[in-house]
Amino acid sequence: MKIESQIEKISSFKHLELLANQIVEGFISGMHKSPFHGFSAEFAEHKVFNAGESTKHIDWKLFAKTDRLFTKRFEEETNLRCHIIIDNSSSMHYPKLKKNQNFFENKIGFSVLASAVLMNLLKKQRDAVGLSVFSNKYEYYAPEKGSDRHHRMILNSLENLLVKNTVPKSTDTVTFLHQIAEKIHRRSMIILFTDMFQNNSGTSNEEALFNALQHLKHNKHKVVLFHVVDKKTELNFDFDNTPKKFIDVETGEEITVFADNVKEQYELQAKSYFKKLALTCSQNRIKYIPVSVDENFEKILMTYLVEKQNFG
Repeated sequence: MKIESQIEKISSFKHLELLANQIVEGFISGMHKSPFHGFSAEFAEHKVFNAGESTKHIDWKLFAKTDRLFTKRFEEETNLRCHIIIDNSSSMHYPKLKKNQNFFENKIGFSVLASAVLMNLLKKQRDAVGLSVFSNKYEYYAPEKGSDRHHRMILNSLENLLVKNTVPKSTDTVTFLHQIAEKIHRRSMIILFTDMFQNNSGTSNEEALFNALQHLKHNKHKVVLFHVVDKKTELNFDFDNTPKKFIDVETGEEITVFADNVKEQYELQAKSYFKKLALTCSQNRIKYIPVSVDENFEKILMTYLVEKQNFG
């Protein structure tokens, strides 16, 4: 199943909700026979009233229009609660987009659209969604709810993340993952979009990071980590061999090098880091999924559906 054509077909649209809906519809139509029991593309805010039920939540306005009894469904009755977390530090705004590029071709744009796509699917399946955004501060928090108004509020917050950031923002993942973990009380699926770049490296800092990720799992939450990168440059270090100045967008540190002089060593260290992340996440029962900004969203949607099946 391919959904690249769907993205190419509608990439001129700037409305996040419309773009996300088109991607999800393309994904659903491509699933010839869904193996996911209970999956539905239909969305209903009400259920038919059955004799013997409490009349407390009957929608009398709807009864006046249809002459049929329906009861309102609230988020407590949804199938799943999902909390999306987005790293909005300056490194997530890499690579710098050219005028002819789509907003989702850098890490923050990719993460925003992926989140909107997941929200669209969550809405279709009547699941509740919440959102947290962090960088060097806890920028935004919305609890898990399933109403249309709540979805629109979160979509508006996602769109605001696409605004160019002129002030460098570092990453304080450890601090804010702990704070987010304390806010999520009811059992949920927690989905994290981050490039996993930390200001400080070293064993102790890596241990602190994974302690924070482990904290997200308290109360029997399921954690899915989407490791977002620009594979071409951040993993494969694909640059031409002319002198280039590399600037740390969070600290402002600069270094000028020939790419070929450091390419081999850089790629070895990058691959080693990815491998260690995958292994440590596996040991901590955290679902680790590396994704690149040049990929489509099929991997993200399939991961969500499979993890929801296993959530139980």
